[in-house]
Amino acid sequence: MKIFCVGRNYAAHALELKNEIPKEPILFMKPQTALAHNDQLLSYPKFTKNLHYECEIVLKIFKKGKEISETEAINHYQEWTVGLDFTARDLQDQCKSKGLPWEIAKAFDNSVVVGNFIKINPETRYSTQFSLEKNGQIVQNGCTSQLLFNFEKLIHVISQYFTLEVGDLIFTGTPSGVGPVLSGDQLIGRIDSQTLFDIHVQ
Repeated sequence: MKIFCVGRNYAAHALELKNEIPKEPILFMKPQTALAHNDQLLSYPKFTKNLHYECEIVLKIFKKGKEISETEAINHYQEWTVGLDFTARDLQDQCKSKGLPWEIAKAFDNSVVVGNFIKINPETRYSTQFSLEKNGQIVQNGCTSQLLFNFEKLIHVISQYFTLEVGDLIFTGTPSGVGPVLSGDQLIGRIDSQTLFDIHVQ
């Protein structure tokens, strides 16, 4: 199982981090060991003092493919969920300042949470709301209509370089509102009004 992630796929998020809005999808990957279970207590990593949450729609690939066209891409996913892509922002800034790769800030153990998967309604997949609640307050609220690159485009681009296999995950990008996580925080992810993960940070 591979975990693909997409950076800066919502314009407002790119701007809040003072980054350029991309003209093509920005891709990176995480190992399988980055995946945490959505029913567990999540331990705050010892190597960072500035852990940030990023809430995202996550697609699950259910049909293997390579060099998939945008027209055919819709046949390669049926389910989605909402997930968390955690970033050790202090480590990321240090690596970026030196022009170094920043996997240690993004791909560490338990750096992604995936909620329960549900069937996608194809007719509403680009008008669906999703949100992250932290300690009872909504901190991120996005809509798939705001994607810079839609799901079919992402699958097409990723599959030019990597064979997509059944069970692979695609984190499709986060909207604005990313921020810090502290020990003791409760994080709840929803698509529309349906809760798909509920975790505590310890």
